[in-house]
Amino acid sequence: MRERHRHNQCIKNALEKAERVCAEKSLRLTPTRRKVLELIWQSHKPIKAYDLLNQLSSDEHIEKPPTVYRALDFLLKNHLIHKIASHNAYVGCEVNHDEMDSKFFICDQCAEVKEVCEPKLDRSLLEASKKQGFIPNQTTIEIHGTCAKCAR
Repeated sequence: MRERHRHNQCIKNALEKAERVCAEKSLRLTPTRRKVLELIWQSHKPIKAYDLLNQLSSDEHIEKPPTVYRALDFLLKNHLIHKIASHNAYVGCEVNHDEMDSKFFICDQCAEVKEVCEPKLDRSLLEASKKQGFIPNQTTIEIHGTCAKCAR
């Protein structure tokens, strides 16, 4: 989905954002949390927890699942990553979520995920929920299809 993408800059920006968020909230970006975030940002494709576990482990040291899941929980709670439910996997958070919910275009061909901001859609969903007397606390929309690059 991305052309002429500078991935090293993308990773650097994500780590800087994480450091900023942790400083603002007086939280620790531990080496494990940092490494998990960096591994997630290695591509814009969803990565599963056990793939992260394998990448964190070495011949000398096998990481345990709770280590990865604790790091993922921390990163999710602080809006640094998202869980893609349809893949049971994780991607980096590309936008500020102070006022918007998550919406994703997921390419079924190349598996890349693009997070999108669409305030009009947020407002429409909020209006629809109000009409139903429903109070949403979280909205995640996953739209599967084919990205422009794969459609060519």
